[in-house]
Amino acid sequence: MKNGFTPKPGKLMDQVRETLRFYHYAYSTEKSYVQWILRYIRFNDRRHPNQMGKTEIERFLSHLAINRNVSAATQNQALSAILFLYKEILKSPIDADIRAHRANKAKRMPTVLSRQEINSICKHLSGKALLMVQLMYAAGLRVTELHRLRVQDFDFDNKQIYIRDSKGSKDRTSLFPEMLHEMMRKQLEFVQSQHSKDLENGYGEISLPNALSRKYPKAGKSIGWQYAFPSTTLSADPRNGLVQRYHVHPSSIRKSINLAKSKTTISKRVTTHVFRHSFATHLLEDGVNIRMMQTLLGHKDVKTTEIYTHVMSKNLSGIKSPLENL
Repeated sequence: MKNGFTPKPGKLMDQVRETLRFYHYAYSTEKSYVQWILRYIRFNDRRHPNQMGKTEIERFLSHLAINRNVSAATQNQALSAILFLYKEILKSPIDADIRAHRANKAKRMPTVLSRQEINSICKHLSGKALLMVQLMYAAGLRVTELHRLRVQDFDFDNKQIYIRDSKGSKDRTSLFPEMLHEMMRKQLEFVQSQHSKDLENGYGEISLPNALSRKYPKAGKSIGWQYAFPSTTLSADPRNGLVQRYHVHPSSIRKSINLAKSKTTISKRVTTHVFRHSFATHLLEDGVNIRMMQTLLGHKDVKTTEIYTHVMSKNLSGIKSPLENL
């Protein structure tokens, strides 16, 4: 946060929203931060944050861990929201170490589907749902990355997908296998047709990331910036009121996956993220080196990538169990 942005005088939560939008935080993050700040204030008898500090923050975070049994990730998000409030809106950064009771960080191995299980689920999918699942598995996409893909993010010539402004505000490229090109071309042709109709009806403009609309005011109506998997309906952007065709809701692909899984004999819990885990694990099994996997997955630390080495299928043929020697 280098620009030293100061929101307009007004209600505290309006200032929070204005500042988050200035720094181009995702709308989902905006909603989460606002809710955490409100919960922090309510927990402390609705006192103004200017009258509180490290002690109240620690008490609130400890309450979340002990009484609400939240995960470590949830507790960290609450802390991030509160620190953002003090640093960016109140201009009183909390520099001291926060010594709250920390939520336990679960050490779970990622769930990975076998190649046969991936095939089994795909056999019970069709159309757009099949394409979306295949893209998550083919490129190691998070579900949010899948939904945020724009028409221009598909490079057919170089067989790459561009993932923009991903987790940690980083861009990266990943794999776009040729076997998906025909289905993807048909999907993009559908988007083009739908976009043309929206333009004829006075719509067709989409919100651009990172204030690009100020630099390129006409880009929002171009086909390149339209979502590759658009919603079936138009809706108003809650931040600027622009009526647009947003991307399809994440719940739709989750429902399709759950329905497909119910038609198989798979007992594992299958979420959208399982396809990203399976992508990483299967490529490591195929001999792709860990540093390349780190790049494809967009991990900041290679240690995050190394967890997949623990769930790789090991070749145990030729190794006898001690039971066999009794």
